[in-house]
Amino acid sequence: TKGNPLFVSQLMRSLSKEGLLRPSLSRRRWEWDTKKIRSRRLPDDVAIFLTDSLGELPDKVQRALFVLSCFGASSESAFVESQGLDRNILKNLEIAVAEGFVDKINDQYRFAHDRIQEAAYNTIPAHRRCIIHFKYGIELSSLLIGDKDVISSVLFTAVNQLNLGGPPAVQDESHYITAA
Repeated sequence: TKGNPLFVSQLMRSLSKEGLLRPSLSRRRWEWDTKKIRSRRLPDDVAIFLTDSLGELPDKVQRALFVLSCFGASSESAFVESQGLDRNILKNLEIAVAEGFVDKINDQYRFAHDRIQEAAYNTIPAHRRCIIHFKYGIELSSLLIGDKDVISSVLFTAVNQLNLGGPPAVQDESHYITAA
């Protein structure tokens, strides 16, 4: 782990989940299986380890983490849920909280570390990400039409998503008009 606190904490969590590191209540200490731990192949890079760890999560949880990552390091739960992309997105984010990838503070989900957000974001190929960002931007901009009460942060988020999508995301000429 080369002393990287994120790598250490994620590794400890992983070893515990695999039963290689466990508390002994009778002995009042931690116990581990040194042979099995040493035989385990670990990547040198925390980003690879995180990507591998994310890959072990159920697909729906991975998708929820990707959605959250599209909006930055954190997002309000109501905002994420408003995307209407997955009715169970908050349930899936709760699983990510239990696994230690995301923290939930009040009604906000926040990645436990920026490298986790980066790993979640990179689970989708770049050419698909731009299309997804554009889709989110269109969906958010539709919330703005005719609703003066929608806060300006939604407008900025919608514009940011459209910009992240960029011209490669436009699949239909009508999207140019909608985006404008």
